[in-house]
Amino acid sequence: MSVPSIGEYWNSFLASLPPTSFYFGKFYVTEKFGDTPELADEFGQLVVKGIKTSTCSALWEWEADGHVLPHPGLVSIVLDSQDQPLCIIEITEVYVCRFKNVDEEFAQTEGEGDLSLEYWRKANKEFFSRRLPKIGKEFSEDMPLVCGLFKIIYK
Repeated sequence: MSVPSIGEYWNSFLASLPPTSFYFGKFYVTEKFGDTPELADEFGQLVVKGIKTSTCSALWEWEADGHVLPHPGLVSIVLDSQDQPLCIIEITEVYVCRFKNVDEEFAQTEGEGDLSLEYWRKANKEFFSRRLPKIGKEFSEDMPLVCGLFKIIYK
């Protein structure tokens, strides 16, 4: 069985909907979670399994890239490390908070490691410490994060 292209995957999603669905007028983005091929595959599978239902990123990266922040209703096709579609998600909530203010509940929804806040803080400190120097920033407990919750709408 061949793997569908991103466009074919989107068209399969649309074909599964009633003709009056509002998704027909929506645009989508593609997304890989993590910053390595291994993380893209691992986190992508956590999303597919419904274990990972949130994500976060540094607000500073959004500002440096000049991109508009994610918003409720944004639809993304989640890709693996080989750019193959895994599922389609929709953002349900977005908020900005400081790294130090992320709570246990959010850490659990990220679905990583043992789901504890302690694990989340350690893993994300390492993650942001790798990424932020590329935009001239350093990790800080006070750094603002864009936190997003999502749901699977197609797999």
